[in-house]
Amino acid sequence: MSAEATNPATPGPVVPAVPAAPRRRSRPRIDLRRLGRAALLGPASRGRLPDAIGHVVEAHRAHYPDADLQPLHRAYVLAESSHRGQMRKSGEPYITHPLAVTLILAELGAETTTLTASLLHDTVEDTDVTLDQVGEQFGAEVRYIVDGVTKLEKVDYGAAAEPETFRKMLVATGNDVRVMSIKLADRLHNMRTLGVMRPEKQERIAKVTRDVLIPLAERLGVQALKTELEDLVFAILHPEEYEHTRELIVDNASRADDPLAEFSDAMRAVLRDADIQAEVLIRPRHFVSVHRVSRKRGRMRGADFGRLLVLVNEDADCYAVLGELHTCMTPVVSEFKDFIAVPKFNLYQSLHTAVAREDGQVAEVLIRTHQMHKVAEAGVVALGNPYTGTAEEQTRQRVPADEERVDPTRPGWLSRLLDWQEGAPDPDTFWSTLREDLAQDREITVFRPDGGTLGLPEGATCVDAAYEQYGEDAHACMGARVNGRLATLSTVLRDGDTVQLLMGQDPASEPSREWLEHAHTPAARIAIQRWLATHPTPAEHEGSAPAADAEASGTAKAAEATARSAADATTAVESVPRPGAAITVVDRPEASVRLAGCCTPVPLDEVTGFAVRGGVVTVHRAECAAVARMVDAGREEVEVSWGDTTGCRVTLVAESFGRPHLLADLTEAMALEGAEIVSATVEPPSQQRVRHTYTVRLPDAAHLPTLIRAMRNVPGVYDVGRAQHHAPASTGPA
Repeated sequence: MSAEATNPATPGPVVPAVPAAPRRRSRPRIDLRRLGRAALLGPASRGRLPDAIGHVVEAHRAHYPDADLQPLHRAYVLAESSHRGQMRKSGEPYITHPLAVTLILAELGAETTTLTASLLHDTVEDTDVTLDQVGEQFGAEVRYIVDGVTKLEKVDYGAAAEPETFRKMLVATGNDVRVMSIKLADRLHNMRTLGVMRPEKQERIAKVTRDVLIPLAERLGVQALKTELEDLVFAILHPEEYEHTRELIVDNASRADDPLAEFSDAMRAVLRDADIQAEVLIRPRHFVSVHRVSRKRGRMRGADFGRLLVLVNEDADCYAVLGELHTCMTPVVSEFKDFIAVPKFNLYQSLHTAVAREDGQVAEVLIRTHQMHKVAEAGVVALGNPYTGTAEEQTRQRVPADEERVDPTRPGWLSRLLDWQEGAPDPDTFWSTLREDLAQDREITVFRPDGGTLGLPEGATCVDAAYEQYGEDAHACMGARVNGRLATLSTVLRDGDTVQLLMGQDPASEPSREWLEHAHTPAARIAIQRWLATHPTPAEHEGSAPAADAEASGTAKAAEATARSAADATTAVESVPRPGAAITVVDRPEASVRLAGCCTPVPLDEVTGFAVRGGVVTVHRAECAAVARMVDAGREEVEVSWGDTTGCRVTLVAESFGRPHLLADLTEAMALEGAEIVSATVEPPSQQRVRHTYTVRLPDAAHLPTLIRAMRNVPGVYDVGRAQHHAPASTGPA
C-alpha cells in the first residue's frame, strides 16, 4: 500500500514494504505529512477539488474511470473542517488519518460510497458532526456505514469498550460488509503509526489485531490488508523472530543468483511456445510467511522466499497453463490444489501447484485470472457496492438507517456469526466465543440427504451440524448417519461428507452436557449452554450425568433391578430339563433338552445340540459362536430337530440413542406385538448410545420379524437383532 502517515522520528517497528500486486500505472510515493499540512491550511478556493485528496482520486479513477467525484469532494471538505485543529499523537494533523484510510481503500478498488464513508468515519465520534447531518448530506447508505464504524465509547482500545464495539460493528457488517472494510483499513493505518505509543499499549492493540482483525481480514478475503497487518503484529509481539526473519530476507536479496527469476523465465518460454497469453510475476513472501516456511523447512533456499504468479484472461486459460507447466516441467503432485472448482469460503480462487528442477529447487506457482487476482487481494472490497442495480432497486434500498437489510455479498460464516451473537448472554461471552470462532480459519462443506449443504468450520462435529441445520430444535437430535453409516454425535465431519441427522419427536427432548465437549461452533455451544442454564436439575448439583443421560442411567438401574428380580426364575427355567415338545433329539426322542441362553434359538432356526451333564442336550443355533468353540474342543454334535410347538423364547438386543422415556416407549411397542418380557437389562449410556437386552416369550416364532420391526420403529432405536454372546476369549463376532 502506498498510504503512509508514520512519523520517521518516532520509535517503533518499521516493516519493509511487501511488493504489492501490479497496478495499472505507477505513482510516486505519497508524503501524507506534507499533505496533512496542506489540508490543515486549506486551499484558497473551496470550489475546486482539494490537492490533498488528489492521490485518492487518482487511485479511485484507476478502478472507476467514470466515477462521480462530487461526493468525495464534499466529504473531504466536511471532514477537514470538522477535524481542523485536531492532531494525532504522532504530531500530524488528524485529517491525515481519514485520508490515509481512504487511500488504502481506493488502492484496493473500493467504490465511491465506501470512500465517502471512509473520509467521514471519525467525524461522528470525534467532532460535532452528527449522524443525521451525514445522512442529510450523503444519504442513508453513507450514514449506515459511518454508524457501523463509529465506536460506542471514546475509549482508546479499552478492555470494556472493545467487546461491545466489535459486536456493534459485526452486526453492521452483516448488513453491509463495507463497514468492516473501513475498520480494517483504519486499523492498518493505526498499526503503521503505532510507534508513538507506549510499548504495553502497542502490545495490547497488536494482540487484539492478531486475535480478531487479522482473522476477519482473512475471512473477508482482503489479503492485501491481512498480510501487512500480520507483519506489523509480528514485529511488535515477536521482535527477535522478526529481526531474524528480516536478516534472512536481506541475505537472500544479496544473492547473485535468483532461482525464482530463472523459473519465471523458463515459464514464460513454455507459455510463449504454447501461444498462451499470460503474465508471469514473482511474488515475494511477506515476513510472517517467510517465518512459517523457515520453521517448517529449516534451511531456506532461494525459491522459498517467494512464489510465482501467472495471470491469464479466462478460467479455461488457467487449466491450459497448468497443463503446459506439468507437461514441460517437473510437477510436485502433492502440492496441487484446485481452488477454482472449489473456491475457499473467503471468495479466493486460484490453482496452486509447484514445479521442481534438477538441483532440488522447488517453486510454488499460483495460476489465476486477473479478476480472480483482484478478488484474492481485495476480497469483498473488490465486489463494489452490493446495492447498485436498477433505479427501482436503488430506491428500494434507501431504507431508514436503523432498518435491517441483507448484504448479497455476505459470506455464510458471517451469517452464522450474526445468528449466535444475539444469543451471547454478555459481552465477555461474546468476546471469548468470537475469538474462538475466528481461530478456526478453514471451512468445510457437508451435504444433507436432500441435496442441500451446510458450511461448517474445520473440526466441526455432528452436534455442530445439528444446530447449524435446526437451530435450537437440535435439542431433539438423537444421532446421525455419516455417509450412510450410523455415527455418534461426537463424530468429526470432513469436507464432502453426507450427514443425515436423526431427530426425535418428543418436544421435551433435552440436550446433554456432554454435547458441549463436542460442539465447536458458537451457535451450538451458546444454544446448549443457554438451555442448561435455564433447566437446572438436582442431578447437576450432585455431579451426575445431565438430563438425557441421567434418565437413561436411572432407566438402566431400574431395568437391572427388574432383571435381578427375574434372574432366579430365568435361571430355573434355563437349568431345568425342558419337555421335548419344541425340540426333539433325533436318536433319543425322550431325552431332556434345553435351549441355550447365549443364542436363544426359535422354531425354523437351523439348530444343533451337545450333550451336557445329567444327560441333558443343550440346543444352539448353528451359527452360534459357542458351536464353533465346542467343535474345536472335540465335543460331539447331537442331531436335533424342531417339533410341532410354534411358541418360543428369544433374546433380542436393541441399540439406541439415549433420550427420555425411551424404555417406556420400547416396552410398550413390544407388548403391543404380544411379547412377554422375561428379563431386561439396560447398560449405562456410552457416548449417547444405550444398549438394551430383552428376553421375551412369543406365542408364535413367525411373529419375531414383526416384533423386531416394531422395536426398530421406536424413535431413538437404530438397530435391533438377535443376541449373540461370546466367550471372553473371543475378539469378535462369529
